[in-house]
Amino acid sequence: MIQAMIPGYPRLGARRELKKALEQFWSGRITETELLEQASALRKQRWQLQRQAGLTHIPSNDFSLYDHVLDTIALVGAVPRRYQWNGGLVDLHTYFAMARGMEKDQANAVPAMEMTKWFDTNYHYIVPEFEPGQAFHLASRKPVEEFLEAKALGIQTCPVLLGPLSFLLLGKTTQSGMNQLALLNALLPVYEETLQALAQAGAEWVQIDEPCLVLDLDEATRAAYQSAYTRLAAQRAAQAPSLRILLATYFGDLGENLPLALQLPIDALHLDLVRAPEQLEQALEQAPSSLSLSLGLVDGRNIWLTDFERVLTVASQAVQALGTERVLLGASCSLLHVPIDVMQETHLDEEMRSWLAFARQKVEEISLLTRALNEGRETIEAALQANRQALESRRSSARIHKVEVAQSVQAITEQMAQRSRPYHMRKERQQAGLKLPLLPTTTLGSYPQTADVRAARAAYKSHKLDQNSYEAFLKQGIEEVIRFQEEAGLDMLVHGEVERGDMVEYFGEYLTGMLLTQHGWVQSYGSRAVRPPIIYGDVARPGQITVEWSRFAQSLTARPVRGMLTGPVTIMQWSFVRDDQPRSETCKQIALAIREEVLDLEAAGIRAIQIDEPALREGFPLRHADWQEYLSWAIFCFRLAANGVRDETQIHTHLCYSKFDDIVPEIASMDADVVLIEASRSQFDLLEALRAYRYPNGIGLGIYDVHSPHVPTTQDFDEKLRLVLQILPSEQLWVNPDCGLKTRKWEEVKPALKHMVSATQQVRSSLPLQTGTL
Repeated sequence: MIQAMIPGYPRLGARRELKKALEQFWSGRITETELLEQASALRKQRWQLQRQAGLTHIPSNDFSLYDHVLDTIALVGAVPRRYQWNGGLVDLHTYFAMARGMEKDQANAVPAMEMTKWFDTNYHYIVPEFEPGQAFHLASRKPVEEFLEAKALGIQTCPVLLGPLSFLLLGKTTQSGMNQLALLNALLPVYEETLQALAQAGAEWVQIDEPCLVLDLDEATRAAYQSAYTRLAAQRAAQAPSLRILLATYFGDLGENLPLALQLPIDALHLDLVRAPEQLEQALEQAPSSLSLSLGLVDGRNIWLTDFERVLTVASQAVQALGTERVLLGASCSLLHVPIDVMQETHLDEEMRSWLAFARQKVEEISLLTRALNEGRETIEAALQANRQALESRRSSARIHKVEVAQSVQAITEQMAQRSRPYHMRKERQQAGLKLPLLPTTTLGSYPQTADVRAARAAYKSHKLDQNSYEAFLKQGIEEVIRFQEEAGLDMLVHGEVERGDMVEYFGEYLTGMLLTQHGWVQSYGSRAVRPPIIYGDVARPGQITVEWSRFAQSLTARPVRGMLTGPVTIMQWSFVRDDQPRSETCKQIALAIREEVLDLEAAGIRAIQIDEPALREGFPLRHADWQEYLSWAIFCFRLAANGVRDETQIHTHLCYSKFDDIVPEIASMDADVVLIEASRSQFDLLEALRAYRYPNGIGLGIYDVHSPHVPTTQDFDEKLRLVLQILPSEQLWVNPDCGLKTRKWEEVKPALKHMVSATQQVRSSLPLQTGTL
């Protein structure tokens, strides 16, 4: 029989139960035992739901208290020395210290490990750190414990492990020139021990994720894959002969790595046939007779209803070639990247809801489709008819296409994406108006979203607070943020975004062609969740969005207040995007809407405007050969949004939590007057790339890690600033945190920013230093 599977399921819970439990634990309101009990209850719900829906391959160990890569760091004992771990099993204190940093006292703070994007998603993972002579040993029993936990409920699961090659390749080394793959032989015994323990516990299948197989790999890495899986196969044959391995790949086409994957000594190979349907034909032709194929035909990255006819046609081809015993049907990747249940979205009309499938619905789709393949299409005829009707409803809906939007896109010219003068000339005009000191200090936009702010927003949305009262509350909050920034001594201010929740969701509320969910939460990292808007149709701006708030903030102070917008690439990338037209077309529509807002901000007297694009790097295709096509429209869309302004208006952008050292020329081609970029958590890895490229425009390297509760001292800031000034000239450098401050508490933010300003003033007073010269 064809088996129904998913590579993973969301962790947060339908009501964000995990988020709430984590934050209660971190604040001391619940104990470790209570946290673990709540996590266990969530796992039970997930497993029971999947069994009831009819899945036969139910994953375990796909749940995490923070991040599955961090779980793997704990599993193999790759804890950096600075956390003073005792070397036994990794305890919860050490686990969260790696994720969030730890602070024994003001003088003894230990920073968190670096965090970056998981491939081309908005999920963040903790980056493993490897040192020369790195030792590994089994330091967590989580995979076995969670398998046994499900088994006690009468549910046979398929434990999920991040594969050894992907784990090493996704990490970083502490010594320049060190090759992570040199650690493979030291790492594999931990995997051998884990697989043996899972077999002894009764596991029949184990899913090993090797997403790095969809990347550009050199011959040495391919050889490492072959040797690693040959070794694991030999160990299984000797000690766990009944255990079968499903190797999971996702997010793209294996391309030249497909023959390698097909020949590895494994039992099944999972392919993402949503992102890369073209790879199935070759896989069917070349798969050895001992290998099963897992067909990822239901989209694990987007929320649109699956086309049942298409899936059944493709799956039937695979069944004809392989037989039913060698086919599994499932999601393209873990459902971690989609919300849990569309039936919670009671505010949506029935037609709109019929177009959507969240995680729970995708599990049901997979079960139905597997049943049709096993028992005949007639067994799900009613579901097939409903599916056809919903797909036709979406195709023909008048909500989707707007003639005026299409005409605006057709009228776009290359000139619209160009500034009238080069940066060095614009800089002079901007400085004449802004009158900023050397090393201007600023923040990235948002300030703490307190319980009072969240309560007022909720009261307004539920009509318990009228509009006048709510606006008065927001104005008071903006004034408090402005006064604090003046008191702290910041040079360029922001209004604090007190009126906004999420930076993309806020704009989705005001742009046509986008809708917001009530419970469509998706994990970004740890306890951080976002509700991506759904872009279902043509996007346009009916009216001003941010102008009045920025105008009000500027009226409160003589210092420049920067307008705050989210850029077109990020709005698109952090939304669930329509799949009936090219993403480039959708991005141009959003760019035109943001361009209108930029011009209205300028007309309102706002002299600096920030257009955030933290998702620019995330959107890069996974294969280098595809980069140029993406860049041609992504950079154009940013410039289209930004470049209608006068020379005197200063355009900022913000980039964060991705690998930037290989795209410095692309960042420069954005031609923003100032780029504010994350640097502290990645240990200023970007500096050498900036020096090598001779980056031309203004740049602020974030020297304050806002995703850790640690409050840096003035000395901490002083040391980091002087380090940066060895590379960058003071005339080019801005001083800022690495991201927005809304997730932090005021008692952390106030001293940190005062320390940042104090250190900047100290360094500024000692200029001219021997600063870098790009």
